[in-house]
Amino acid sequence: MTVKRGDACVLGHAIEIDGVSVRLNGVSIVENVSASVPMGKLSALIGPNGAGKTTLMLAMLDLVPHSGWIRFCGCGEHGSGIPRVGYVPQRLDFDRATPISVLDFLCLAIQRGPLFLGRRRRPVQRSRAALARVGMERLEERLLGQLSGGELQRVLLAQVLLDDPHVILLDEPVSGVDAAGEQLFLDLVREITASGEHTVLMVSHDISVVAERAEHVIALNRVKLFEGPPAEVMTTENLLMLFGVGLHLIGTHEHGAEGHAP
Repeated sequence: MTVKRGDACVLGHAIEIDGVSVRLNGVSIVENVSASVPMGKLSALIGPNGAGKTTLMLAMLDLVPHSGWIRFCGCGEHGSGIPRVGYVPQRLDFDRATPISVLDFLCLAIQRGPLFLGRRRRPVQRSRAALARVGMERLEERLLGQLSGGELQRVLLAQVLLDDPHVILLDEPVSGVDAAGEQLFLDLVREITASGEHTVLMVSHDISVVAERAEHVIALNRVKLFEGPPAEVMTTENLLMLFGVGLHLIGTHEHGAEGHAP
């Protein structure tokens, strides 16, 4: 087990990644990556397709074999608590014809008794509070299979929020979501991190979103190429090295970095 929780970490870090490598079927996917994720901020993991971003996130969840160490740092007073970690996948594979409502889906995650015996009052209250937090309370009786891509991602985020996690891992959460749904989801993420009590690490392929929204960026292409605040590290030279194409930054935004253009 090379994923540790509650270990002593550098002050201000929520996650520390130390020399992590992943080989699958004899192929090197991630190679000797060391990086850190600051506590209470939105960080982004970026890189081209096949760079190992999702694989590294799965290693953080201890879902793929890997070498090296991943530490989820202690939370609470003196950093001595054991962090709770939530995960929102890029997509949820399920039978869309399954007759399960949004509210039932959330209650399943926290209710001990079977749903055919009825919903319990406390799980219903917690589920409705989570739905309200992501602006989905009006759709609590909508069938899960009838949701749009953006609506489903918000429900998955609500499910994660049921446990009030210290760290939330998002794997391309707005991939395939329309522009309005993308902005709504990212606004929710910003609200979640605004208090400084929640840390979010998001895999993203959208450089403009990362430049505008993230406070810390880790660039990966099997190995770590650069890391730091977007305004400092997302330079034309670094993006050219990362993607191998002529990306350059234009305009300005609140973090001092810039958008992108081909």
